[in-house]
Amino acid sequence: MHHYAFPKSHHLRSRLEFSAVFDGKVREARGPLMVYARPNDLCHPRLGLSTSRKVGTAVRRNRIRRLLREAFRHLQHDLPAGYDIVIVVRAHEPLALPEYQRLLSAIIVKLHSAWQRRQAYRG
Repeated sequence: MHHYAFPKSHHLRSRLEFSAVFDGKVREARGPLMVYARPNDLCHPRLGLSTSRKVGTAVRRNRIRRLLREAFRHLQHDLPAGYDIVIVVRAHEPLALPEYQRLLSAIIVKLHSAWQRRQAYRG
């Protein structure tokens, strides 16, 4: 049985943590989401969100962030362990939770395979 909590330790917080993920230069876009990923040395994924004012009012931005955090919380045990993930949100109407889950799942699987190819190429 999985525990679906989303504690603070699973959040990316500092500018350095976000910069490290962006500097990895592995990203994938699908629909209104651009997702960056980078392996970490932890046994769980961590999430960071970046939502500009272009997305809409504070109410809309916060709703989208809540939905993305909830989608990540439900998917965290199905995702490859040990990644720092930053989601950059583009302007769009908020989607339903299952739609965000579908988008995130597909994007993160693709990013995981990109990191595996990169590791195989280097090693």
